[in-house]
Amino acid sequence: MLNSKVPPGPIQEKWTQYKANCKLINPSNRRKYKVIVVGTGLAGSSVASSLSELGFQVEVFTFHESPRRAHSVAAQGGINAAKDYKNDGDSIWRMFYDTVKGGDFRSREANVYRMAECSLGLIDQAVAQGVPFAREYSGYLSNRSFGGVQVSRTFYARGQTGQQLLQGAYQALIRQSEVGLLTIHTRHEMLDLILEDGKAKGIVSRNLDNGQIKSHMADAVILATGGYGKIYYLSTLAMNCNATAIWRAHKKGAFFAAPSWTQFHPTSLPQMGEYQSKLTLMSESLRNDGRIWVPKKAGETRSAREIPEAERDYYLERKYPSFGNLAPRDISSRAAKEQIDAGHGIGPLRNAVYLDFSDAIQRDGKEVIAKKYGNLFSMYKKITGMDAYSEPMMISPSAHFSMGGLWVDYELMSNVEGLFVLGEANFADHGANRLGANSLLQACVDGYFIAPHTVMNYLAGEKPIQNLSTPNAENSIKETENRLAKLLSIQGNTTAEEFHKALGKVLYTKCGLSRKKSELLEAKEELKALQESFYKDLIVSGSSNVINFELEKAGRVEDYLELAQLIVEDALQREESCGAHFRVEHQTNEGEAKRNDKEFKYVSVWESTLAGEYKLHKELLEFEAIQISERSYK
Repeated sequence: MLNSKVPPGPIQEKWTQYKANCKLINPSNRRKYKVIVVGTGLAGSSVASSLSELGFQVEVFTFHESPRRAHSVAAQGGINAAKDYKNDGDSIWRMFYDTVKGGDFRSREANVYRMAECSLGLIDQAVAQGVPFAREYSGYLSNRSFGGVQVSRTFYARGQTGQQLLQGAYQALIRQSEVGLLTIHTRHEMLDLILEDGKAKGIVSRNLDNGQIKSHMADAVILATGGYGKIYYLSTLAMNCNATAIWRAHKKGAFFAAPSWTQFHPTSLPQMGEYQSKLTLMSESLRNDGRIWVPKKAGETRSAREIPEAERDYYLERKYPSFGNLAPRDISSRAAKEQIDAGHGIGPLRNAVYLDFSDAIQRDGKEVIAKKYGNLFSMYKKITGMDAYSEPMMISPSAHFSMGGLWVDYELMSNVEGLFVLGEANFADHGANRLGANSLLQACVDGYFIAPHTVMNYLAGEKPIQNLSTPNAENSIKETENRLAKLLSIQGNTTAEEFHKALGKVLYTKCGLSRKKSELLEAKEELKALQESFYKDLIVSGSSNVINFELEKAGRVEDYLELAQLIVEDALQREESCGAHFRVEHQTNEGEAKRNDKEFKYVSVWESTLAGEYKLHKELLEFEAIQISERSYK
């Protein structure tokens, strides 16, 4: 049975009691311990700088040429905190409830409450770091609302919130690097996890500039490598985002939780042609002032300006009058897909809906809207050539955020002792759907406020590692070298990019916004066939001892092909609809998700066996603070 290590007592006191009772290490002894951090996004940079500030030795690894290239910069819209600056009824409890409900009652209560609790101090810390949050004329920090809530709790820096927060974390990282207790390894990709006596004690990395494969030993390993939404190929994620670090850890015994819970963002730019390899995210904050609609007439050919008001269907406002255009992402994305599938889609490929600002511009003026979203409007025009001030934006759902990830307990440690997993790389805080502006929050809270306590608590029971190389480390190096040599030796005629594109198409059409058993079974067979083809037909030019982007891509796609099969297995096993997981066999008469709390009130936690089979473990979810109920936004 999985032990989540949730402390006893009232939910409001759990984190306070944990901190009061966790083990500590004398400051003069901390320098004897080394921690490896993989990833330099908000979670990685914040935990690395925080642990270094405490006096631990820290080694940081990123495959980017600079830590600032991490994908946290792409989270544009804001970061949540229950400050109640608007005096509109917000509180830690309300934020806790909104998040649990938003995740369709499939998250661990204690983790969610802790995130809401820590949100208060995080905003103060970010301001102290110099993050230029938007302010009212009076000087107070400004707030706006995001989907799934009825209060304004989102702090923002125009449409650059993630970028600005990452600058603050990067400054802290570089400061500690200059102090001397922290070392940054750029252009290094983690390709394996090293275990000693069942505990995480290091990683194997490849230097992407010269191909050198090397082991690095430590007393604990922290993975903060982001999500795997890029597995769908067309997604809002950067081209290099991948699942290799967490998948390699999974192959070494770390359990994978809820892999099929992947969120589709409702306000992405639509695919415009077969040439595209990624999609661009438009911030959810736009839904505060933009109204979403489609033509009532299927197959409409007139432009948006030619369609009169009476012939427009503001379908979110119609279906969800209480939340309207700020309905949660999973619900908004499915609603858009319904309209597109019914023939009401717009744009060159008929795969989009309108996001219209004409009412807001008429009400508040163009200058006010430009002040709020000007950089987003500029980006939209640069990409599409269209002016969103004079005509509606075109938006469409696309793969975005991974609620699933490596399983962790309350301490953010996986079932592999000494392996901690932070941010989007773990499964912990969002359930089956993430509310907007909670991703930056989770990453920062995990790194700044939680892991420094829990990692020290673990290290206090460990003796500092002495060996810089072990037989297990040498074996891991050899396994990695053999794996890369195998990919280079296939010499077929199909690139890794082509396999990734084919993989994404299978997942999107058969395990995407909606799923049904017959199509999932088809996907299972298609993915197996694609994997067999990969090992026969892949072509990787060049060699392993130089810069080789094709080899990097091939390794990541190889891992994606395995993860994709687990995603489908998880979606097949869960005979219910919840959050972003929508099984068409399980819906209400009104087409809404139908949960099965009697049989599926748990997190699916998977172990992959050496025989290539999947073993299911269950973390049963107990709701003691919140009464589980029907999830409705009407």
